[in-house]
Amino acid sequence: MFNFSNFTKKNKQPGEAPQSTPQPRPGYQPSQGAPIDPDRWEQAEKEKKAARLHIIFFAVVFAVLFGWMCFYFTQTAIEDKVELFDNDYNKRDELLETRNRRGSIYASDSETLLASTETSLDEYGNVTQIRNYPFGSMYAHVVGYSLMGGSGLEEYYKYDLLHSNLPLSDKVRYDNRENADERLYPGNNLITTLDPDLQEACYDAMENYEGAVIVTQPSTGRILAMVSKPDFDPNEIETQWDALLSDNESGTLLNRVTQGLYPPGSTFKIVDCIDILRENPNIVQDYSYDCTGVFEKGGESIHCYDYEVHGNVNLEESFAHSCNSSFANLGVNEIDPESMTETLRYLLFNQKLPYDLPYVRSSINMPDTLSTEGIMQMSIGQGTTAMTPLHLNMITSAVANNGLLMKPHLVDELHDAKGRTLRTYQPEEYGALMTKEVSDQVSEFMRVVVTEGTAQSLSGREYEAAGKTGSAEFDNNKSSHAWFTGFAPYDNPEICVTVLIEGKGMGSSYAVPVAGQIFDAYFEN
Repeated sequence: MFNFSNFTKKNKQPGEAPQSTPQPRPGYQPSQGAPIDPDRWEQAEKEKKAARLHIIFFAVVFAVLFGWMCFYFTQTAIEDKVELFDNDYNKRDELLETRNRRGSIYASDSETLLASTETSLDEYGNVTQIRNYPFGSMYAHVVGYSLMGGSGLEEYYKYDLLHSNLPLSDKVRYDNRENADERLYPGNNLITTLDPDLQEACYDAMENYEGAVIVTQPSTGRILAMVSKPDFDPNEIETQWDALLSDNESGTLLNRVTQGLYPPGSTFKIVDCIDILRENPNIVQDYSYDCTGVFEKGGESIHCYDYEVHGNVNLEESFAHSCNSSFANLGVNEIDPESMTETLRYLLFNQKLPYDLPYVRSSINMPDTLSTEGIMQMSIGQGTTAMTPLHLNMITSAVANNGLLMKPHLVDELHDAKGRTLRTYQPEEYGALMTKEVSDQVSEFMRVVVTEGTAQSLSGREYEAAGKTGSAEFDNNKSSHAWFTGFAPYDNPEICVTVLIEGKGMGSSYAVPVAGQIFDAYFEN
């Protein structure tokens, strides 16, 4: 018989030692049912640690990027708030016009009102704002208009004009008013640099001419007057809009001071002299040219105005009498193309101008790309050369200010509705366009233009003026624009005047008399 006793658990007898419990083998894990290599276990732990480090690293990187993105968006919203506000997709300006009344624009005396807002209620009880321009067309291009997309100061400073910086306590008083149109918070006000007497003098002096006038203060860059003709009445801009847009010939809406491109004619000889004097200061004493009325080179020719023969002339006489033949000779035989290219860049041709409101760049083909004929044409301000009156005025102002250009600007201060100053626009240097020695010599040349040359009608007055005339051909019929650019007084310049008369011929016959009226108006006040 099979003995089952070998398979039954024996009862523990008294005094018998307890049986030991079997211990698992090293590396044995009951849950897995198989041993694990210690090296593999250590490697797995290292991989887990590396994974945790990767997670932490990417979490930190993500946090830094997110923080930088928030900072960038915040900084952009603050620094570019005006650009964002003016964006066509941003309708905040329309919302502000339902809550704020657009601020006023004043002349430099802080009293003469150039633009203001009247409010009323329409048939549905909604508040409407009507912009009023007391001087009509006199400030049309420089102040601009607020409707139909806006222009001029109205458009560029729209952000400031539509915002109200009144304290909250003052705004509460407006909230408590009964009439809806009286609840609008008054916007901020602009105090411009524009001199009302000088603006009127410029406007009257231009009469029915088409063209442009800009008057600046060389020592500060303040724009004292800006007139462009033909003009329009900004009070009627909405009703006249279609007619103005369809008029493709007169370009009435164009601000000719900042956006009109014209051949500079003989006023470009200022640029020639700046370069020549940079290259060779001794040329003032050494240069001589025998003018026969025509200069010929390589089968091409340039003639003086009306083929006038100037005879033997030095550099000063060539400039004073605007001798085209002499300056064509200088361009071909005396001026180094590389030096002239550098001078043109210094004088901001083909470059951005230090001016905030809309403008177009002046353009020129650099001398190292031109043929002999092109050099001759460039030397007398013809060919492909095109400038705005603003740019020519800036170069002239630098000559008057010892070579230093001050950034031209149109606004002095920004006030809240209670007259408290929010922002002041201080004169700002752009930089030296030429040395003082060069500017002194060019100024002397420009003074001789008035005492002995083509602008003698400005001589014999209480003030001493200096300037340069120009007659710039612009079509195959030999039609010419009339130019004058200059400053006064000669020894301590207070104002710089640049005049362009479209299609009228000689600068001495048309532009100089206009400049004379402007100088007279300034120095008689």
